[in-house]
Amino acid sequence: MTRRVVITGLGTVVPGGDDVQQFWKLLTSGTTATRRITRFDPSPFRSQSAGECDFDPGAHGLTARDERRMDRAAQLAVASTREAVRDAGLDTDRLDPSRVGVSIGSAVGATTSLEDEYLVLSDTGRLWELESDYATPHLYNYLVPSSIAAEVAWAVGAEGPTALISAGCTSGLDAIGYGRDLIVDGTADIVIAGGSDAPISPLAVACFDAIKATSPRNDDPEHASRPFDSTRNGFVVAEGAATLVLEEYEHARTRGATIYAEVRGHASRCNAYHMTGLRPDGVEMSHAIDAALAESKIDPSGIDYVNAHGSGTKQNDRHETAAFKRSLGHHAYKTPVSSIKSMIGHSLGAIGAIELVACALSIEHSTIPPTANLTSPDPELDLDYVPLEARAARVDVALSVGSGFGGFQSAVVLSKIGVAA
Repeated sequence: MTRRVVITGLGTVVPGGDDVQQFWKLLTSGTTATRRITRFDPSPFRSQSAGECDFDPGAHGLTARDERRMDRAAQLAVASTREAVRDAGLDTDRLDPSRVGVSIGSAVGATTSLEDEYLVLSDTGRLWELESDYATPHLYNYLVPSSIAAEVAWAVGAEGPTALISAGCTSGLDAIGYGRDLIVDGTADIVIAGGSDAPISPLAVACFDAIKATSPRNDDPEHASRPFDSTRNGFVVAEGAATLVLEEYEHARTRGATIYAEVRGHASRCNAYHMTGLRPDGVEMSHAIDAALAESKIDPSGIDYVNAHGSGTKQNDRHETAAFKRSLGHHAYKTPVSSIKSMIGHSLGAIGAIELVACALSIEHSTIPPTANLTSPDPELDLDYVPLEARAARVDVALSVGSGFGGFQSAVVLSKIGVAA
């Protein structure tokens, strides 16, 4: 008998919201949380907007020593994990630690701390040879992205399989997919799965400037992220984290856990085509969608909501619009689609997990979050992108997709518990 995987706990730290309740309030109000960068002086850069978290580590139970040891991405991951574990009602001291796994996605790991340390060791770039005497003893933790997953495992006492998934902007989706596989395979009964990234640093911003992927709309940062709009001109980089408690269905039912949704299918593909380019016909993403739907045993006509990658680049919006039509057929024209990146920006490897929290809440509350800033629809894009305002609608099945530099394409299908195959 196939083991089923359900979501029993949610946790988030995102721009404009320090927990799930604030996050959902932000989404359903259609409020944007992007702004001019405050973490450093952005004036030398082409793109000066970001989705920053007003994150207080101490308010999430992190000590000064925790802050010294952990990169900001690890701090966000641990904070969202603690909320998710509380929400799931898990008593970690009573669990078999060998049956608890961890799967965390991150695109750029501890980039912020690595950059900070480089500036110290090179005397702000003056020295070619770095002076290791000035290095923090935690520098190795910043070098190895898996330290983020290790911090999460330590926070919950997990001794099962622990992994850091890094596949660019699909990392969060793929981490949930991997966590699901661990449970289906019988390797774990509970997996703490999610994503975290904190890329708001001069180095990361310069990287995206170099390829002109981010929006230069610096005079209006609150409305710079505008997926599917005819005036879109790039994404807005962001930071954030989300954690989902994945649990084997019978295990969750036995302990009387609240179930948000069932994780029905996951698939990931690579286009082997171009580092940043996408074909306009959407074939690559449609392959991932088709495979996820096949695994879920749900017909394309059963999709009630699509949470789009919706980054706000012209080629991405065309690509995935075409993919939805390929995979869903005529039903694509009847299916609401929206992008929450319009409100919180694009947090790279974290965003897929954050978007799955949004999908689970859409199922729970029968509400579809809007695409903010969509005031001038692109005539090339002819689906229902839920502009500006949230929409009340029954959501039994949600599809969430991601597209990442390197050619990565991923899809996850969630359903309300009890939806038939």
